[in-house]
Amino acid sequence: MKKILLLISIFITLISQAQATKWSDLFSYNNVLVIREDGDRIIAATENGIFYYYPGTGEIKKLSKANGLHEVKISAFDYNAETQTGIVGYQSGSLDVITPNGIFMVVDIPLATGYNGSKNINHISINGDKAIISSGYGLSIFNVSRREFGDTAFFAVGGVYQAVNAAVLKDNVVYAATDAGLKYHEVNSTFPVYSSWANFQSGAFKKVDANAVIAFASNNQVKYGTGTTFSTIPRTFTNIQDVKVTNNQIIVSDESQVYVYGTNGIQQKNFNAGELINTALVYNTALFTGTKVSGMYNEQKSSFKPDGPYNNRSYKLSLLNNQIWVSSGNRDADPIATPSKPNEQKIGYYHYDGTKWNYPQFFVSNSTILFNILDVVPDPSDPTTVYFTNFFANGPAPAEKGVYKMQNNEFVKRYNFNNGSAYYYRPVGLTFDEQNNLFCSVQCTIPALSGNCSVSSFYLFNKAADAFGADPFTTFNIGGVQKPLTKDGIIYIPAPFFSDGGLLMYDYNNTAASTSDDKFKVLKTTNNLPINGTSSVSVDNNDDVWIGNGEGLRILSSPKSAILEENPQTDPIVIEENGLAEELFRDAKILQIVVDSGNQKWISVDGGGVFYITPNGDRTIYHFTKSNSSLPNNSVTDIKIDEKTGKVYFATTDGIVVYQGDVSEVTSNFGNVLVYPNPVVYAQYKGNVRIRGLAQKTNIRITDAAGNLVHSAVANGGYFEWNLNNQRGVRVASGIYYVLMTNEDGTDKATAKIAVVN
Repeated sequence: MKKILLLISIFITLISQAQATKWSDLFSYNNVLVIREDGDRIIAATENGIFYYYPGTGEIKKLSKANGLHEVKISAFDYNAETQTGIVGYQSGSLDVITPNGIFMVVDIPLATGYNGSKNINHISINGDKAIISSGYGLSIFNVSRREFGDTAFFAVGGVYQAVNAAVLKDNVVYAATDAGLKYHEVNSTFPVYSSWANFQSGAFKKVDANAVIAFASNNQVKYGTGTTFSTIPRTFTNIQDVKVTNNQIIVSDESQVYVYGTNGIQQKNFNAGELINTALVYNTALFTGTKVSGMYNEQKSSFKPDGPYNNRSYKLSLLNNQIWVSSGNRDADPIATPSKPNEQKIGYYHYDGTKWNYPQFFVSNSTILFNILDVVPDPSDPTTVYFTNFFANGPAPAEKGVYKMQNNEFVKRYNFNNGSAYYYRPVGLTFDEQNNLFCSVQCTIPALSGNCSVSSFYLFNKAADAFGADPFTTFNIGGVQKPLTKDGIIYIPAPFFSDGGLLMYDYNNTAASTSDDKFKVLKTTNNLPINGTSSVSVDNNDDVWIGNGEGLRILSSPKSAILEENPQTDPIVIEENGLAEELFRDAKILQIVVDSGNQKWISVDGGGVFYITPNGDRTIYHFTKSNSSLPNNSVTDIKIDEKTGKVYFATTDGIVVYQGDVSEVTSNFGNVLVYPNPVVYAQYKGNVRIRGLAQKTNIRITDAAGNLVHSAVANGGYFEWNLNNQRGVRVASGIYYVLMTNEDGTDKATAKIAVVN
């Protein structure tokens, strides 16, 4: 029988200004793209944010999508110290204008009719109140104070567009570095007409900058000068990354070295960073270098950056005792190395040990093994011991794929899964059950003979023997699999690529080492699962199994009983709105489902952000997307909840953000009851007041100072929201209000006061 949940009005709670303070980022600030100076501080732009370093005090502050910026994937940046204005350019083509009065997003970047190429902002150069914005279609003049675009020159001939790699404005003339030469044009009425642009220098140029002189660079040469007379710096560089011109210097960032020249071309300084770099800047005679993986270096190679993971690429998370482990892999396919990211296949896992982020030396020094780490988990009984899966199927079996064991972030051992089996297995996900048994889900790479393989299974780890079993548990023809979940002696393994539903439920009856009493069931379309594979699963506090499919959501009650049934049926959640019944999340690909201690559910939808819904799914409490929250993108690959703090961690391929949730360690009694915001000043905040730290079921009475009842309610799930209306639906007057609370059986009580200022 289907569960019909009546809903008069589904509402999505608006993201308020107060919620902005509830977000924080766990972004990587290692890859420094641009460095600028501003009085007593240095500004460094990285992939997902900006940080400010104060050399005089050593203080570091950061700015990201969690506290002001509107996007991630920064591709260009410039700053004007005189006007205290910075402009951030993104791969999406949008801009953020950072001013003393706030941060303003600009999305109306000019695009030519029919242009369907990259919108990436390649370069930004500010000169007074004008900024030159370079992109794949050409360049635009941006009025900084009005925050609007002016003239745009589309570099196109016969419908073929020429990208501008960098451009600067000097003496009312714009110089543009392209692969087809250094172009120039005065800012006048014919500026937008590409055919009127002149070729200043022939060749392919990556960079151009101007101040006392103009300097422009190809891949391995730098030319400089004024007017039409130019000299070549007498050095053949390896792979020029950046050229910066000041009043008296030309700073050239090569592949791993920085060269500083006077404007006469005489070398003044050379610095070997010892690793790949992007840019450099001389600040008060001291050289600072922007590296690709170590933040910002000074000449003593001290690193300056906000603490964070090694890289932004994230897939799965593990939390334990204030520690975090992050896998960096990709479930759809092995990461493909590209010329712009030659080391992407070697990225390992990242570990926060409670005080700082670590990147194991095993990955830094490894020059041969290619990694696609889909999961990393600590041993709950000994968090210094960590296991991770390498899904990469490189070379002949067994190659480097397998489960790796680490001790204190040092490599110990690798376990393969071809142990006498007819198949070679690629490990996918790991999980420890309540008895500290470690399971690993695996899928077939190739059979012993040629052909396709749809076999998947799981292995049990034998700690005493320090080995996984010689053979997997029963094999199943369900295609590829996902990370397993265990609860109450049942292991659940989603099959995301199975065309016939796809959820394995295997009851090992809390006797993992013995298979004599085991039972299992594979849920398929005959069990009312949608056809397009199962990608996620979670078991809630009522022992209901929430199944996320490629085409929607299903619920199965009493899993132990269902395994024994011949044909158990899963149910959709059906809501009724405006007299019409509708299936919740119909046709949506569910990526992850997580249950908090109040039995509310966090559900991520591929391309649709994250939904926070009530225990039975009849109401959406929050809907976070890239547009209305700090999420880096709308496809969240993992969600983890720290029950002690209420923090919710969201992993995406573009980085990790954290939301301070309202629910933490919900029990039948009260926790630390907190009201926020408090006081509630209408001029500053117009949202609901939240009360957290409540019991699982709480009876609430709100009275005014005279003891008159203003509002009453029953709250489930550990928290409550009050819209500041009385029982007649009218906003209450300014004053002090008392919140009187009891748990379900009246054995525990709590009180709170709320100050309201209208």
